[in-house]
Amino acid sequence: MDAILRNLSTSSVETRERDAAARPSREQVEAAVRTLLAWTGDNPKREGLIDTPHRVAKAYEELYGGYFECPIEALSRTFEEVGGYDDIVLLRDIPVQSHCEHHMLPFVGKTHIAYYPEGRVVGLSKLARVVDIYARRLQTQENLTAQIATTIDEVLQPRGVAILMEAQHMCMSLRGVRKHDVSTITTQFTGLFRDDPDEQDRFLRLIRN
Repeated sequence: MDAILRNLSTSSVETRERDAAARPSREQVEAAVRTLLAWTGDNPKREGLIDTPHRVAKAYEELYGGYFECPIEALSRTFEEVGGYDDIVLLRDIPVQSHCEHHMLPFVGKTHIAYYPEGRVVGLSKLARVVDIYARRLQTQENLTAQIATTIDEVLQPRGVAILMEAQHMCMSLRGVRKHDVSTITTQFTGLFRDDPDEQDRFLRLIRN
């Protein structure tokens, strides 16, 4: 297991370093924002927009900072002193804010995570941290759900992982069909949750209680 974590962490670090080296400069980003402002029909040089390119670049560093963080490292510290506990661990209503990779518009909602420990547990905040790291990248909800489940499953190697994500997409409500208050639900199950319908049902009952 330690060898797996080392290999995954090393690969992640190398990827982040490569991506960082290939990033455009801040000046290039701000110039691109000015071009977009002009394309909308506005004047990038007017008072209200002069500092907008700088603010957008700074905001993007925060909104998409997940590309330069490692979800594997977030789960690397675990605890084996669990007093023999081997039942479900569930985090409900974890806020999710991400951006659709098709239109770069937000989708917002909640994620529920459950897993059955296999002799060790991870700090509860670390599970929420994994959600944040993947969410602060350009995503589809389906891919985001799968990434969270796969990472928890591969790093913690529990007896099962269950994820349910429910979100509303601005690319559907602000443009296109412009349908408001439409929720998208995605799920991913591994181990016990995948193989035993009763465990899936228990998970769904607990998050809807």
